[in-house]
Amino acid sequence: MDPKDLIYPLFVVEGTNIKEPIATMPDIYRYSLDRIDEELECVQAAGISGILLFGVPAHKDAVGSSAYDPHGILAQAITHIQSKLPHQLVIADVCLCEYTDHGHCGLVHEHAILNDETLPLLAKMAVCCVQAGADMVAPNDMMDGDITAIRQALDAHGLSQTPIMGYS
Repeated sequence: MDPKDLIYPLFVVEGTNIKEPIATMPDIYRYSLDRIDEELECVQAAGISGILLFGVPAHKDAVGSSAYDPHGILAQAITHIQSKLPHQLVIADVCLCEYTDHGHCGLVHEHAILNDETLPLLAKMAVCCVQAGADMVAPNDMMDGDITAIRQALDAHGLSQTPIMGYS
């Protein structure tokens, strides 16, 4: 297998001087933005052409507002990576689970998943990521209609050439 055909998962957290192991993923870590360059160098040296970026915010709430914050950790990481490695394919994971205080992929009300109410937030997250510099978005949210909602939002913002890679 050629490394240029691989996509490397990269997890970025808010904070400073963080390199935290992920127990379920040997040799994979969560990095704070100030430490992410050390991993970017390894990815580039290995010849891996794509990064799938996951944000881990400090602030979580019921609607996952950090996910679509243009100043949030995911948007900051995308912008940072594109400034350091402009030829690196940067793919943004699109899902609310890491951004919500309940940990679900979508909005929840009285133990019910609110599929349709979640779609605009996923679309907003995708637009935010692409505006920050993501080359592709990758919905991982398990909401019915997510790809359509994201495509419509990207198109409405003049981002019609942005690919979507669904992988839930």
